[in-house]
Amino acid sequence: MKLPLSYYTNQDVIFLAQNLLGKVLFTEINGEITAGIIVETEAYSGIQDKASHAYGGRRTDRTETLYSPGGVSYVYLCYGIHHLFNVVTSVENDPHAVLIRAVEPLIGKEIMESRRKMPTTKAAISSGPGSAAKALGIDKSFNKKDLDGNEIWIEDQGITYNPDEIATGLRIGVAYAQEDALLPWRFFVKNNKYVSKPNKV
Repeated sequence: MKLPLSYYTNQDVIFLAQNLLGKVLFTEINGEITAGIIVETEAYSGIQDKASHAYGGRRTDRTETLYSPGGVSYVYLCYGIHHLFNVVTSVENDPHAVLIRAVEPLIGKEIMESRRKMPTTKAAISSGPGSAAKALGIDKSFNKKDLDGNEIWIEDQGITYNPDEIATGLRIGVAYAQEDALLPWRFFVKNNKYVSKPNKV
């Protein structure tokens, strides 16, 4: 059920951003397993995407992870507060990534509740990329981890959505990306309460 590394080397990041909806993201930290169903993603398309950290071929200590072959995690700190988890996709030196924006709690709910200090019945527990990462215990130490390992991985548990159950919209927080801010590269499950706001197209 664990997705093989070959899954992530697909060079179509738009396809993967949609296909990851319904997949289950797992972490194991100190023997504690938590998992959530991926219900919201955003695609970032490498050096030509003005919203991408790798736009124009930018390579820094932070962005170097993006240039890895697909199948590793890219975790960075946003606004000095939130850790955001991305799935690196495509082949080496083609820095595509999918940001995981929201998950629906599935396994280890009481652990998530402890980390987020709120019940899993509250959408805010894992709605939005910072909250999703915190609920799953993902911090900077998870950067550049193989996604077929035993610390963080994604499984296909047969959860699927019909095309009419998936909505698209503009990516959030990328107004600086000029015309690329208008690309409809955010994908989410319609009517799922854990999708971050605004959960509209």
